[in-house]
Amino acid sequence: MEGTRLVHHLHIHGRVQGVGFRWAMVAQAERLGVRGWVRNRRDGSVEAVVAGPAAAVQQLLDWAHRGPAAAAVRRVDVAPGVDEAFDGFAQRPTA
Repeated sequence: MEGTRLVHHLHIHGRVQGVGFRWAMVAQAERLGVRGWVRNRRDGSVEAVVAGPAAAVQQLLDWAHRGPAAAAVRRVDVAPGVDEAFDGFAQRPTA
């Protein structure tokens, strides 16, 4: 449905740290008009919350399954996210 807003919480596994994943995800999200955040996890994964128009969120989710050229994404766990008033798309500190 046009205008539907989605919010997803992503947990991305594989070779996703040290390959520019967060930087590339911010650039992709900004290009698509998606809001939220991304951060590294101490276990070597990347975590993100993505919010926006359904089609744009789906495009970012599809991108997250590939990541930047140097990444090797093994798995992306997707769960419903908490809708917040996100101001753009930001990198957060490692958790």
